Amino acid sequence: MLKRKRILAIDVGKKRTGLAQSDPMFIIASPIGAFGQGEIFPCIEKLALESEITTFVVGWPIGQDGQTGSSTQMVQEFINRLKKVYPAVPIVLWDERFTSVMARRQLVETGVRKKKREQKGLVDATAACIILQEYLDQNKF
Repeated sequence: MLKRKRILAIDVGKKRTGLAQSDPMFIIASPIGAFGQGEIFPCIEKLALESEITTFVVGWPIGQDGQTGSSTQMVQEFINRLKKVYPAVPIVLWDERFTSVMARRQLVETGVRKKKREQKGLVDATAACIILQEYLDQNKF
């Protein structure tokens, strides 16, 4: 069976990591969900079995002044592990500044109720979706 090609976006967090994937034509990003540290790699593995992941787009946390910090080190450690498990899949670093703010705003604008918006995992998955949609919009395939 031929696997559909997809791009996977990852918004790495201290508690949860948000995931989003592209459609097979690389036009639309869709949130998958947010997963704890013990769940994220099994989830990525499941997605890799279902689809051919052509690229990982990882949110790169840099400050407003362009400087890196402790979050950057955490994401780099995640990337190192990702490279070991998927050495043939390219990894693109994507500036994730303001994606959580944009995700919250998007959830408000789409009418998601306040109680549901307060679920942090929803914000993480939406932030991953924003990262991926920005990447897709800037890189026409």
